[in-house]
Amino acid sequence: MPGRNYQFVQLDVFTQTPLAGNPLAIFTDGRGLNDAEMQALAREMNLSETTF
Repeated sequence: MPGRNYQFVQLDVFTQTPLAGNPLAIFTDGRGLNDAEMQALAREMNLSETTF
């Protein structure tokens, strides 16, 4: 993972109010990531939910 860049979007879900709800990280391209790398990225985001 060192030296690689990852693009992600963070959205608020389960709400109709801006800046409310639960934050969700969405990595737009998880190709080439193994389970351990995905878990490390999710842990780094420190959110309750992360998707790839």
